[in-house]
Amino acid sequence: MANQNDSFIDEVTEDLRRDRLFMLFRRFGWIALLAILGIVAGAAWREYARSQNETRAEAWGDAVLAAQQASDPVAALAAVDPQGGQGRKALAEMLAAGAEAEAGLDQKAAERLKAAAAAVKDDPVLHDLALLKAVMAAGPSMDAAERDRILADLSKPGAPFELLALEQKAVALIGAGRTEDAVTLITQIQQKDGLSEPLRRRLSEMKITLGAEPERPEGPGPQPMPAPAAN
Repeated sequence: MANQNDSFIDEVTEDLRRDRLFMLFRRFGWIALLAILGIVAGAAWREYARSQNETRAEAWGDAVLAAQQASDPVAALAAVDPQGGQGRKALAEMLAAGAEAEAGLDQKAAERLKAAAAAVKDDPVLHDLALLKAVMAAGPSMDAAERDRILADLSKPGAPFELLALEQKAVALIGAGRTEDAVTLITQIQQKDGLSEPLRRRLSEMKITLGAEPERPEGPGPQPMPAPAAN
């Protein structure tokens, strides 16, 4: 009899539990439904936005390639629609400045690059790249004080193009006839971490041109061959 009572109690308890769950679902189920719909809608929107971004990026890239092949690439590149992206506009301006530099319009190229840098001050990589290109485009024609100020900022430790800016400092020292200072700076650059092979090669060639010893590879030099044993 006890077993029958226990079984009856269990059945009643289970029924009550189901009733409570049903009531809770009727009262709060719409919240769970909304949450599920929100997750699905969010995933669909992210996928749509990603697809749209890819489409816009491809269209912009195609427009840039077409502008580079135009009869007047400078004007065509400057007119490329950045589609709301300041970074894309800066890149197009850099390419336009490159076309100006190839046409011998170094000063115009430098001014265009400085304007592009000012437009992307919040992007340290694009900002510094545009300014470094401006220094390289202007060359010796840039005001020395302005060049030194720009290169001082670009060559701060941890800056995106620190080593390339230091290289341009060495180039400026050579142009000013300060050979010993240039050699000292080049040696300091060669001791820094992260040098690419092309940069390392350029620095060595600069030292050779200045009459200094090129950078020697680290580690022991080649060992002499042992003499053959006497018979």
